[in-house]
Amino acid sequence: MKYIIVALVINFFISCSNDTTSDQAIIDYTGQNEKEINEYIEKHNLNAQKSASGLHYVINELGSGEQPNVNSNVTVAYKGYFIDGKVFDQSDSKGITVGLQEVIKGWTEGITYFKEGGSGILLIPSHLGYGSNGTNGIPGGSVLVFDVQLISVN
Repeated sequence: MKYIIVALVINFFISCSNDTTSDQAIIDYTGQNEKEINEYIEKHNLNAQKSASGLHYVINELGSGEQPNVNSNVTVAYKGYFIDGKVFDQSDSKGITVGLQEVIKGWTEGITYFKEGGSGILLIPSHLGYGSNGTNGIPGGSVLVFDVQLISVN
């Protein structure tokens, strides 16, 4: 009986160590994304800053109104495109109203760098966007570029 329990415990640990979870299947695009972003910044002569998370951002106009936090509800006009310039989404000039907890991590962080009336560019690596799986026409591992204007903090 003692040997059966030991065998079951060993089998459990072996099966757990061989388990392929979705986390193990994720491809790490960090290095590739960083290279693509740096090339984009150089090609377009941007004065970008990089946050600890890996988000790169350019503040064209800081703005003078209220500054949102990660829990804010905001109205933002934007154009989203890939490094090659192909547009995948954009709002009209009135923008869209969203909660910063309801969007990709790159927006949750990036929009907080602006005040109302501010504008700039967010260069979002895939781990702050749609990851290695992608979504709705956005391939996995994609760097996303957004021209943003923070219209209001609601």
